[in-house]
Amino acid sequence: MAERLARRLGTADAVVIGLGSMLGAGVFAVFGPAAAVAGPGLLIGLAIAAVVAYCNATASAQLAAQYPTSGGTYVYGRERLGPWAGFLAGWGFVIGKTASCAAMALTFAAYAVPEPLQRPVAVAAVLGLAAVNYRGVTRTARLATVLVVVVLVVLGVVVVGGSAGTKTLPLGDPADAYGVLRSAGLIFFAFAGYARIATMAEEVREPERTIPRAIVLALGTTVVVYAAVAVTALTVLGPGRLAVSQAPLRDVAAAAIGTWAVPVVAAGGAAAALGALLALIAGVGRTALAMARHDDLPAWLAAVHPRFRVPHRAEIVLAVVVSALVLAVDLREVIAFSSFGVLLYYLVTNLAAYTQDRRRYPRWLQVIGAAGCLLLVATLPWPVVAAGAAVYAIGAAYRLVRLRSAAR
Repeated sequence: MAERLARRLGTADAVVIGLGSMLGAGVFAVFGPAAAVAGPGLLIGLAIAAVVAYCNATASAQLAAQYPTSGGTYVYGRERLGPWAGFLAGWGFVIGKTASCAAMALTFAAYAVPEPLQRPVAVAAVLGLAAVNYRGVTRTARLATVLVVVVLVVLGVVVVGGSAGTKTLPLGDPADAYGVLRSAGLIFFAFAGYARIATMAEEVREPERTIPRAIVLALGTTVVVYAAVAVTALTVLGPGRLAVSQAPLRDVAAAAIGTWAVPVVAAGGAAAALGALLALIAGVGRTALAMARHDDLPAWLAAVHPRFRVPHRAEIVLAVVVSALVLAVDLREVIAFSSFGVLLYYLVTNLAAYTQDRRRYPRWLQVIGAAGCLLLVATLPWPVVAAGAAVYAIGAAYRLVRLRSAAR
């Protein structure tokens, strides 16, 4: 029988891990690219992304309550739709979120240090947080709590100071519908952290009650924060300046509050990226654990540390791969690639939840969620879609070879 992880997380712990995953990904980075494609229409894109995220969150919550084990949609897809659906979901999550890890490490370094030091510092962040995860999930939750508090305080300074320190700029007309949808696809990347709660279901106490509650609370809090920050950034900088900003909230602080706030916001951006990276490492490691238990990844990755009760081999391999990516890739490229894998992951989530008989939420939410995932994938740049399809083909080929070897 496979070794089990320890159930140590309560509702508050799970909410904090979800918040840490989401707030780090989007608030400090995504509104600039979204403004570039949609102008003030990014607010409509934010609403669309939030609706799709809510539909996906209800699917994740419903499935996690019935299947409270590590692996998230990899497990749900296997149970509800068959092994191939589970594999494609798990593969998408692992490759997409590995790219997200690299993106968050690079974002942290961009806020924390000047250009020549950014990649080495990003690697150091990956290795340091992997070491924290290695020591156990309760330490992960404690550090995530500290980081989330820091981020929320900094965002409060930005919103309050930005609202009080400048007059509202004219926003102009939003972009066309395609531009708005493209912005929704970008902003969706920032919402995807609620899946981290479901992938850690094997470590949550009373998962049938805790997981649905934690997912909805974390997502709802994030929507409110994102809306406040997006409106502030648009009214302080205007769509044009926001579109070209590499660090939008730092520019908001400089324009509306004062130079004293710039290092404060930079520290908040670094903390937010660290929180997201911390939770990402935990989530990817646990999905890899679940896949290894079914031989969809090498079986030796299924090992659980005898003392710390974490998937230590999976997390070590992840840290090595992410460190290599950090040294080789561009931030915007890995964000787009991550969106491709994550949206297809949630497509399987919605399809799996649609088949459930024991309902917590109506089926039409899963229909909207699945359609929304497909629509947002279609807005991604075609080179990203082509690269994602190629990586999926590699994963499918690996599984076919393994199945044929097992049949012999």
